[in-house]
Amino acid sequence: MSDNANMHGKVCLVTGANSGIGRVTALALARLGAQVVLVCRDRARGEAAMAEIKQATGSRNVELMLCDLSSQADIRRFADKFKTTHARLDVLVNNAGVYLRKRTTTVDGLEATFAVNHLGYFLLTTLLLDLLKRSAPARVVNVSSGAHASGHINFDDLQGERAYSGVRAYCHSKLANILFTRELARRLAGTGVTANCLHPGAVATGIFRALPKPVEALIKLVTLSPERGAQTSVYLASSPKVEALTGKYFVRRVEATPSAEARDDEVARRLWDESARLTGVKADAVNH
Repeated sequence: MSDNANMHGKVCLVTGANSGIGRVTALALARLGAQVVLVCRDRARGEAAMAEIKQATGSRNVELMLCDLSSQADIRRFADKFKTTHARLDVLVNNAGVYLRKRTTTVDGLEATFAVNHLGYFLLTTLLLDLLKRSAPARVVNVSSGAHASGHINFDDLQGERAYSGVRAYCHSKLANILFTRELARRLAGTGVTANCLHPGAVATGIFRALPKPVEALIKLVTLSPERGAQTSVYLASSPKVEALTGKYFVRRVEATPSAEARDDEVARRLWDESARLTGVKADAVNH
């Protein structure tokens, strides 16, 4: 059994697809024959990535849709538009992420790292779940990070108002990705929709743009290329070997054990409820 399936006839949506791991993931899925929707915030960058992927693969089934994942209204607008223009969704790859040195708030008044890296995943996925269920078997792939092991979900200060560190906020958000995956998988049991997450490896991507240039250059010396970093995302999105697995965390295409807090079902349930409150989603909206 090959690692990656023939994806002809499958519709795959990849967020943050204009650069780094997202772009490479979209390229690989297009190569496998999938219809790929690139979700980007910036039109010019998105169009450049789309043109590059079309040229590299010869595929005409690559399209660009714009969405600002820091805005809940824009996520809702995007989800509505996607559902009116696409009859199915086989794979959702939540990949877009930010690292911000200084505390920033979104148009919704939320701390931006938490809002984009976690609530963006949460809201987009829940809004598209009906379509995923109708397309089953379908998959949700959440890009997390090994940095989650240094994270902690402090329900008394989810927005980093009392104490903010860019690195800590990033680690917390990546822990939230795993907890979200775990609770999502539990709620989707029996629906034919699976949810898994991954650590792509230490990858040199645009997420480090906010760091001082010397530090960014040093990071690039010791990190993987986006091509290698995207391998696990592509594997979880396409491989027949993982079609029945759900709620798992992978590193280098191998199932791994995340931190103790990442495996805490009570924290996962509480985070789900709080995320639902912050996004206006009914907490019990996703139940099989």
